[in-house]
Amino acid sequence: MKKPAQRSQEIQPFQVMAILAQAQAMQAEGHDVIHLEVGEPDFTTAEPMVNAAISAMQAGHTKYTPALGLPQLRERIADYYQQRFGVSINPQRIVLTPGASGALLLLSAARLDVNDKLLLADPGYPCNRHFARTFEAHGQLVPAGPEDRYQLTPSLIRQHWQADTKVALVASPANPTGTVLSLDEMQALADEVRQQRAQHGQGELWVDEIYQGLNYNSEPQTVLSVADDAVVLNSFSKFFGMTGWRLGWCVVPESWVPTMDTLAQNLFLAPPTPAQYAALAAFDDDAMAIYEQRRQELQQRRDYLLTALPQLGFNIPVIPEGAFYIYADASRFTDNSLEFCAEALKATGVAFTPGVDFGEYQANTHVRFAFTTNLSRLKQAVERLADWLAERS
Repeated sequence: MKKPAQRSQEIQPFQVMAILAQAQAMQAEGHDVIHLEVGEPDFTTAEPMVNAAISAMQAGHTKYTPALGLPQLRERIADYYQQRFGVSINPQRIVLTPGASGALLLLSAARLDVNDKLLLADPGYPCNRHFARTFEAHGQLVPAGPEDRYQLTPSLIRQHWQADTKVALVASPANPTGTVLSLDEMQALADEVRQQRAQHGQGELWVDEIYQGLNYNSEPQTVLSVADDAVVLNSFSKFFGMTGWRLGWCVVPESWVPTMDTLAQNLFLAPPTPAQYAALAAFDDDAMAIYEQRRQELQQRRDYLLTALPQLGFNIPVIPEGAFYIYADASRFTDNSLEFCAEALKATGVAFTPGVDFGEYQANTHVRFAFTTNLSRLKQAVERLADWLAERS
């Protein structure tokens, strides 16, 4: 048989999914596994959204919606930006998609031409560069260490921007590091990208705000407060707790909407209908109270690990201010993070993610812990790792 398309061979597996499969296989054999690998907290979807979806389906709302999503949900999201961030957005600029991944798929198809480059911080979420490659563009990884808080900076953009660079993509809060960009920092990034656009004739700033709301040291912000020409990606998966419902959105310039509409029609017809009706209840006061309670619990988990992991010998160069991850320096223990995580899982039943999933820069000496399980299980995980690391030393 002929080989797969070249692009598919250049898209690397997401190692965390392989670790998850190994962990699940161990569970099937009767082992007790503590999951700190996948970015999915142990909370189920809040009851208001579940009830809204059930009511909608019972009322017969199970057919396709418009390709860009339910108009009333687009309006509800626009209201949310106004109420929470004081930002006025035309609902027509909001494009609903099957997960934030669907948003990035549409944006990559709409905006990236062959051999365009997508500027990304290394470490960062790996699938972003793979979306670019799917459309014959390329991810351009920029090493970003603790001194940069693992984020692109105006200086790094200026240093690494090339004639064929089209987009700079940043995340706040970020995966895997949990770092957060301030409004001043986002303003500076937007200014720098505009300068590159003036010089090279192209340049866009995309901001992944998927973990927006899961903030621990400051109030959540949006880049749209300081840069109306920036593109936003967001999701109902993380803060709103709707991972399996597969519903996200992006905010784009109004002139892009017809292209996004055409692509959405062709690529996936429409976002999932029950998920959209569920999401109509996501902004209600009772639902928001549940999210806040869960955010506080996640902060307690983070604070525990920020103390416990250094006691085990992991170094945490930058305190995560958002999301639900800790990106830790494991160089005391390994220079092969993939093997280290595999050994830890086999020996302790604790699953966490190797740095090689998130790029190349110092990836073999870093690991990511997701504090997505309850505090008692986190304490068990730390105890198991302490015993195992003591045996290895």
